[in-house]
Amino acid sequence: MTQTFDLLLKGGIVANQDGVGARDVGVKDGRIAGIGSFDRSQAGETVDCTGLHILPGVIDTQVHFREPGMEHKEDLESGSRAAVMGGVTAVFEMPNTNPLTTSASALEDKIGRATARMHCDFAFFVGGTHENVKDLPELEMLPGAAGIKVFIGSSTGSLLVADDPGVRAILKVIRRRAAFHCEDEPRLAERRHLRVPGNAASHPVWRDEIAALTATTRLVNLAREEGKRVHVLHVTSAEEMAYLRHHKDVATVEVTPHHLTMDASWYDKLGSLVQMNPPVREARHRPALWQALAEGVVDVLGSDHAPHTLEEKAKPYPDSPSGMTGVQTLVPMMLDHVNAGRLTLERFVDLSSAGPARIFNIATKGRIAVGYDADFTIVDLKRHQTIRNSWIASKPGWTPYDGVDVTGWPVGTFVRGNRVMWEGELTGPSKGAPVRFLEALQGTSL
Repeated sequence: MTQTFDLLLKGGIVANQDGVGARDVGVKDGRIAGIGSFDRSQAGETVDCTGLHILPGVIDTQVHFREPGMEHKEDLESGSRAAVMGGVTAVFEMPNTNPLTTSASALEDKIGRATARMHCDFAFFVGGTHENVKDLPELEMLPGAAGIKVFIGSSTGSLLVADDPGVRAILKVIRRRAAFHCEDEPRLAERRHLRVPGNAASHPVWRDEIAALTATTRLVNLAREEGKRVHVLHVTSAEEMAYLRHHKDVATVEVTPHHLTMDASWYDKLGSLVQMNPPVREARHRPALWQALAEGVVDVLGSDHAPHTLEEKAKPYPDSPSGMTGVQTLVPMMLDHVNAGRLTLERFVDLSSAGPARIFNIATKGRIAVGYDADFTIVDLKRHQTIRNSWIASKPGWTPYDGVDVTGWPVGTFVRGNRVMWEGELTGPSKGAPVRFLEALQGTSL
């Protein structure tokens, strides 16, 4: 009996865990139903993907979409619109909103705001604090929860667990892998005087690599003692990578496109637009990040999309806030690195879809495989494009990559079989739904 599909991606080159090759992909009821060679007559809708690569949907596991409480910077609709315009099919959103995402009611509120309003699928991290430790075992298992996020060092918002007893208390009670922002708060406090007013280039002098390494070492030691899994977000330094390569049984590792691309020289031309926590550092760190990526120490990419308005960023340092847009530029910037020979397309797929699925135990995402969600990032590897502020769908309307020429571009975004973006245009209504996790399915059907 001939297979029939709702949707057929025809003539494309599939890049997946088993290599890269020409194959058609058939979709039925939002799931992948066939991979091989099929006739157009077998599908209700056919999308011609000739000359294009079909990737598993890109999952960005670190974004800040600012809602509720800071919607002038971004909201769930605008942030997810930027995501799908850049080829991202699912995001994990961070808890430093207002109110903080530290309770079941706050998580439920975010899920309600996001469902059928966000253009991509979503999950929300729950913030771990001194006050909600006893609730974390329940909170991390709630539908739509990506897990627990802890700030060991202060960043945007008021979430902070700077002390080892506080971190240990969280690790003792959780079961899933938790994510950590690692900067040592005592060192940040004692070096605060090193900030130079009006000079954002002093940001990495203040928040130096020792602050990052100290916090990461503390975390890994505590995790090992408690027998728990941790995820170290936005690793920036050669010193951290040299340490983490010996602790992969405990810790997974994220890097960001901006730390792989930028160095301290960017402060000269962009000033506080480059200001991030942890910082963009001096050039010696970038080769170490790339080496760790090549050797498999790095598990995932995250954009750390953290938008602020241009008016806010224009405040003189250190009053300027840390953060930049990034979810929309993750795919084109990394495809440009692929074309430059810094990583293979298969490694990009591993970092952006298979890796997130593996370390966070995502259900039915991260691969192009029968039975999985029909999430696809369709890219033109040969397209030359200039990134412009005018392309950015995020509310602040700017990117530090304005004017940067890239090779490789997102052409289409499919979320559970729905074509939501094609050739730079939204093509369907918002149908975002919560990402599901194997550890939290609680008897529900896949």
